[in-house]
Amino acid sequence: MSGYQVKFEIGGLTPAPPAGEAAPMIEFLCDPALVGRIPAPERAIRFAPDWFKRLNREMGMTYENGLPAMTAKACLPMTDAFSLGFVIPLPFDVMILVPEDRVSIQMGWAEGVPFQPVEQHHPGQIGAPEPPFERVMPLKFINPWRIKVPDGYSVLFVQPLSRPDLPFTCFSGFVDCDRFDTTVNLPFAWTGPVGEHILPAGTPIAQLIPIRRDTLIKQDRARGSTAEELADQAAAQGKKYGEESAYMREWRVKK
Repeated sequence: MSGYQVKFEIGGLTPAPPAGEAAPMIEFLCDPALVGRIPAPERAIRFAPDWFKRLNREMGMTYENGLPAMTAKACLPMTDAFSLGFVIPLPFDVMILVPEDRVSIQMGWAEGVPFQPVEQHHPGQIGAPEPPFERVMPLKFINPWRIKVPDGYSVLFVQPLSRPDLPFTCFSGFVDCDRFDTTVNLPFAWTGPVGEHILPAGTPIAQLIPIRRDTLIKQDRARGSTAEELADQAAAQGKKYGEESAYMREWRVKK
């Protein structure tokens, strides 16, 4: 099928390509009949949550050392996590009716949508009702987007990062999208309150992080630090807690 293509460069994951060589790219393809009817995936930073956007950078108080007390808005590692990869949005408004047992969940959406945006899994697929799924009905978002990445890349599908405000939790998956020529659906568990809820179209339902497989680190060891490493760690800790914006100046690499 010839699909609608939305192209994004993959930034911050691999070194810049040599001059004249194209940068790696991720492509999101959907049925042409869906063009203009559903929101397209975008860079993840565009889905940064309202709770984060509302924060002031400073808390209006100081620490004992005189430095200003900062909020999460000043935490560059958190900002970088929000901006990592891409986000798939919910294609249509979805009504979720969650009863007291949290299992007999009902779902609904507008008449005439071209596909069912949420389906149920069999509870036995996650071992329910055994712990920790005593009161869980596993569901899945139906993803209309096929993901294409260059040879050698896989895609990590995760819950949108640092999003405790979302009333669901996606199960993670790592898919070899350079070889898998169809769509990947997104299993999740409802973690919000009971009652009737509307998930509006555009709600972020999964964060996608392309990873080149030959960069995966598979060797590890645990050991005691050397005296030199302990000194380096102490110096870094002194800068972290004793100097303003030390992480930005000393350690952060722009993504």
